[in-house]
Amino acid sequence: MKVNTLFLIGCMALAGCGNGGQQKTKAPDCATLTMVATTANVSNSYPATIKGKQDVEIRPMVSGFITKLYVDEGSKVRKGQALFGIDPVQYQAAVNSARAAVQTAQAAVNTQQITVDNKRQLNKKQIISDYDLKIAENQLEQSKASLQQAQASLVSANRNLAYTTVTSPSDGVVGTIPYRIGALASPSSASPLTTVSDISEMYAYFSMTERQLLELTKSNGDTKQVIAEMPQVQLELIDGTIYDEPGKVETISGVIDQSTGAVSMRALFPNKQGVLRSGGTGNVVFPHELKDVFVVPQSATVEIQDKKFVFVVNKDNTVTNTEIKIYNLNDGKYYIVTEGLKEGDKVVAENVQNLKDGMAINPITLKQKEEEYQQALKDQREGNIKTAFQ
Repeated sequence: MKVNTLFLIGCMALAGCGNGGQQKTKAPDCATLTMVATTANVSNSYPATIKGKQDVEIRPMVSGFITKLYVDEGSKVRKGQALFGIDPVQYQAAVNSARAAVQTAQAAVNTQQITVDNKRQLNKKQIISDYDLKIAENQLEQSKASLQQAQASLVSANRNLAYTTVTSPSDGVVGTIPYRIGALASPSSASPLTTVSDISEMYAYFSMTERQLLELTKSNGDTKQVIAEMPQVQLELIDGTIYDEPGKVETISGVIDQSTGAVSMRALFPNKQGVLRSGGTGNVVFPHELKDVFVVPQSATVEIQDKKFVFVVNKDNTVTNTEIKIYNLNDGKYYIVTEGLKEGDKVVAENVQNLKDGMAINPITLKQKEEEYQQALKDQREGNIKTAFQ
């Protein structure tokens, strides 16, 4: 939690309950601070899993033994770049066979076309019947169909031959390569040849509780509006440092996980320098601004049955035990008070365990406390024991 230090310096008038409390006839001197409304910048952290914007499993389209590795693990690749080479011998043979079949079918079409042309001339001279001509024309159509079939087989064979060079479908970084030269690759293999991760931008997946999401929805409207008005978020890396580039929440799941009561969310972070890697972990830091709140030291509070109380100084210098509501996160030193106090209230800051509701005190300022402290040190040095420990 981050608290405006200028507020603490400018608005707190601190002093400690002095030894005057030992005198029955004198109200004890007590440190107080004056409440001034401020704006507190706080943050919530949510554990996150980092993934590439696009993680593509690379699988072969044809079976065969791997004969070439064009890249290594961790290599940056471009779309269309060769990754693996599969033995092309049988697929090249299939292309040659399909090409020969096309040539044969084309020759059959040419021969039949000549026959049809000849019979049409004969039919015109009524040397052959219409029936004979029709038979020849049908045989020509059959030859053309056989040619088309052979051409389709050639296209398929060429495609399978091209598949023997496995290429990257996108820009990214190559992941683990479990298959090496000599290994048998197949489309039906359980494991992919590798994974190419597009890490130009990274997704950070995290979860927010149903209660937290409800608070955002109540204040900002529907989910679409919530996302639009959400501030930029930061990413805390595994070493505790904050990632240089801020991110933006893009999606909020429409379903609440019944087992955890959490809602899945996704933030997008740019990754131009390639610092983030797919599969990493971190924390999404969610900034939050609290307006018109008050900051009090934790030493100024008393806890009774999980409720927080402070002693507010009245106009007659008596104190009233007052319940306060605090923000659910704190830095271990201060509480952010959201309810229970108002502008100008004076709150006893220290040794509140010695106070009781309605008790009279003598509020003192920071300057007065410092003067009393310095005078006590002087009295001790000069041997004025009686006044040094008043």
